[in-house]
Amino acid sequence: MKSKWIIPAIMVLLTTIPQVKAVELGQVPPTVQLSGEKGGRVDGTPWSSTEIKGKVYTLMYVDPDAKNMNIPTEKALKAQNFPKDRYGSIAIINMEATWKPNVIINKILKGKQKDYPDTIYVRDMDYYISKAWKLKKNGSYAVLCFDRDGKLIFLKDGKLSPTDTQDLITIIRKALEQAPEEAPPVEQSNETPMEKNGIN
Repeated sequence: MKSKWIIPAIMVLLTTIPQVKAVELGQVPPTVQLSGEKGGRVDGTPWSSTEIKGKVYTLMYVDPDAKNMNIPTEKALKAQNFPKDRYGSIAIINMEATWKPNVIINKILKGKQKDYPDTIYVRDMDYYISKAWKLKKNGSYAVLCFDRDGKLIFLKDGKLSPTDTQDLITIIRKALEQAPEEAPPVEQSNETPMEKNGIN
């Protein structure tokens, strides 16, 4: 008689366990390394999500078949002219999500990298980002933003509305304001170390 209650009890227990999200606001997402057969930068060098630090970064994770989904957001971000020394952009192409041959996409990406040298273009060959960060695999265009410590501060997986885009811009501006200012120049002195210590 007891056995018939075991499975229902287990099911209830499983449904009450909180689901842990792979990527959460305010957290650094799980590390993803893309190199070799897994993908990497357009020039063939490896890329790691640990590189998302030191600047405020906007990251686009794009199914090539949905590349036009967030063009208004792309244009709005470009129009802001955020300072390049404190802001960067990354475009990760979800290569497995499209029927288009890799050779064609690679050619397009190399052209884009040449035209937009300030954007880091990366290839994800088999949903590695989407699996690690729980993003949609097909037909989507995710927009993520990270602060200078690599913590996620914005995420929208799909088409951004004008309000979403404005929220993103506001979040980027606030993150840039929080970025540390350049260290003040060290004051130069003609005094010798002994003179500074009051020793003549």
